[in-house]
Amino acid sequence: MIRPLTLALAVLTALAPRTGADTMNAKTETAVLGGGCFWCLEAVFEQVQGVQAAVSGYAGGSVATPNYKLVCTGTTGHAEVVQVTFDPAVISYADLLEIFFAIHDPTTKDRQGEDVGTQYRSIILTMSEEQRRQAEAALAALNESGEWGQPAVTQIEPLTVFYPAEDYHQEYFAENGEQGYCRLVIAPKLEKFRAKFRERLK
Repeated sequence: MIRPLTLALAVLTALAPRTGADTMNAKTETAVLGGGCFWCLEAVFEQVQGVQAAVSGYAGGSVATPNYKLVCTGTTGHAEVVQVTFDPAVISYADLLEIFFAIHDPTTKDRQGEDVGTQYRSIILTMSEEQRRQAEAALAALNESGEWGQPAVTQIEPLTVFYPAEDYHQEYFAENGEQGYCRLVIAPKLEKFRAKFRERLK
C-alpha cells in the first residue's frame, strides 16, 4: 500500500516543471537496433517522444574500427544500426521495440526492400539481461500475433561495441530530404510511423 505522503510527493514531482538542468541530468537508457539502412531508423526515432538522440552506426561484427565502405562489402559481420538514447520515464524499451517492429520487415533475412546483405539484417543488440528478456518477449509476441504473415528472423545478441558511423551519415534524412532514396524509401517509412504512432510524435 502506498503511503499518502509518498503518493503526494510523487504527484508533486511529476507535476513540477523540469528545468534544462533537470532534463540533462534525467536518467537515460540506450537501445541499439538494426533493421535495414540506418538512415531510415534514425529518421524515425529522432521523431519519437522521449528519444534524446539517435546515432547511426555499426555493431555486431568482428572487425575493429569498421567504416561504411568495409561494412557495405558484407564481410565484416556488422549491421547498420541506430543507437537510441531515451528517457524511460517518457517511453519504455518495450515501446521502442514496438515501433522498431512496425517500421521494418522483420521477416526478410539479410534484406530490407532493395537493400540486400547481412549489414541490413534485422537485429536487436541488448545491453542488459533485462533488455534481452524484453526483446525475446517482444519477438515471441510478434510471432504469435501473426502480424507479418510469417515468422520474424530478427536476431537478438548482446552488444559488444557500437561504432558511430561517419559524420555525413548522421541526420541524413534531415539534411538530404530531397535525395531520391530519402523520398522513395525513408519518407514512406516516416509516414507509416506517423500514422500508426501519432501519440508518440514529438
